[in-house]
Amino acid sequence: MGFSMQPYGIQAMLKEGHKHMSGLDEAVLKNIDACKQLSTITRTSLGPNGMNKMVINHLDKLFVTNDAATIVNELEVQHPAAKLLVLAGKAQQEEIGDGANLTISFAGEILQGADELIRMGLHPSEIISGYTKAINKTIEILEELVEEGSENMDVRNTEEVIYRMKAAVASKQFGQEEILCPLIADACIQVCPKNPANFNVDNVRVAKLLGGGLHNSTIVRGMVLKSDAVGSIKNMEKAKVAVFAGGVDTSATETKGTVLIHNAEQLENYAKTEEAKVEGLIKAVAESGAKVIVSGAAVGEMALHFCERYKLMVLKISSKFELRRFCRTTGAVAMLKLCQPNPDDLGYVDSVSVEEIGGARVTIVRNEGGGNSVSTVVLRGSTDSILDDLERAVDDGVNTYKAMCRDSRIVPGAAATEIELARRLKEFSFKETGLDQYAIAKFAESFEMVPKTLAENAGLNAMEIISSLYAEHASGKTKVGIDLENGVCADISTMNVWDLYVTKFFALKYAADAACTVLRVDQIIMAKPAGGPRRDQQPGGGMDED
Repeated sequence: MGFSMQPYGIQAMLKEGHKHMSGLDEAVLKNIDACKQLSTITRTSLGPNGMNKMVINHLDKLFVTNDAATIVNELEVQHPAAKLLVLAGKAQQEEIGDGANLTISFAGEILQGADELIRMGLHPSEIISGYTKAINKTIEILEELVEEGSENMDVRNTEEVIYRMKAAVASKQFGQEEILCPLIADACIQVCPKNPANFNVDNVRVAKLLGGGLHNSTIVRGMVLKSDAVGSIKNMEKAKVAVFAGGVDTSATETKGTVLIHNAEQLENYAKTEEAKVEGLIKAVAESGAKVIVSGAAVGEMALHFCERYKLMVLKISSKFELRRFCRTTGAVAMLKLCQPNPDDLGYVDSVSVEEIGGARVTIVRNEGGGNSVSTVVLRGSTDSILDDLERAVDDGVNTYKAMCRDSRIVPGAAATEIELARRLKEFSFKETGLDQYAIAKFAESFEMVPKTLAENAGLNAMEIISSLYAEHASGKTKVGIDLENGVCADISTMNVWDLYVTKFFALKYAADAACTVLRVDQIIMAKPAGGPRRDQQPGGGMDED
């Protein structure tokens, strides 16, 4: 090797193969650029007129959606700084379930502002301190914009729920919120416990069945299982239910035994004893008053024969999560093995019936009585990707319901809040001395992204709309937003577009946090990736071909 080139400086310290970027140009601006790219992707899907994205993930599954959380989850984002934005979006999705798009787009926008400020010669730490002041002020202003009287709401009143849910559902399925909202609201109200703060999102299920159209969608109090009943009995009314987690079958014993059979009678009797044993077990279940048996695993031939004889309906639910939900719906206790159930362990259903919906046979378990714990929205649509998208809209609606159970305050939607925040922050920045004021002004300008994007996605002239919004707000009409259908500015209290305060609060907070984290980075040091051939270079795909 000789004395060719001795590494010096940081190169000498780290192992070879590492990457190291430092300084403004290499690290900070590159990071900001990566985040801007990510937010450009999500931005065009913001709002009701948002465009759909077609994402094909590494398993060749196709997603057609404008739900930002799904998009960024399926894109495998490699850049470490852009990952921070993805994490902020995920945090928003976990916390509220809606507003992930606002989080990512807004974070990208304030980083864009930071980019310009850095090029003007501001130091990142000054920008961070300005942004921190700005977000604290934003949260103060947001409190003042809350609609009066909205903090007390009756979460069981369908109209009030739809009123708050409409904006969240419309941003996913514009034009269909009139059909979807009543369904979602109904489903949520049915399963809402005595104390609304304990509302569990998992209790509203979605069953997607191909065929029909959205207007055929219904809501079932209870569950919809995508499988047929096992036996020949297809429906039962007002029946008690026994749930066996381990399957309904004769179990082979652990120990092996050898039986010596001398003559033909013994052989006959040997088979009969097994039958008698199974019959005894099934009879015990039938005598306990149960009419429906639900099994978590296979149902044996012989057991099934006796179930038919005793007129028991048999269902098979192979997923253990579904089995748990079934137990929640019916109030049954799952037993481990086939034995005589206690009366307390039995559940109750109003009706179990196998129906044919659009060519697929489904078992519908209804439980209309009080204390209803699970309800299902049955969605109908023409293709799988439409159904998936509808499911995301329902998901957003249900999450919004959960959020409003905790905090029902609302702020004006349709970009009215954002313009007001932008205007008030601009004024606040003039009062600040020091270099922070530039950062605060940029933060204020970033809010214009929302009305601008909404207008652009709807094909309107963004500049005109923003200036007329500013004019209206300056004259004291704080509730003026964009009426997207007619392409004009209008008072949103007449259009009933409201956003939840918590959604906005967390979205802006997470966005500002993520942006400040990205700005705080001044060096990136990447170690050499761990050894071994790369996945994509292996012959034969690396997996066993089966």
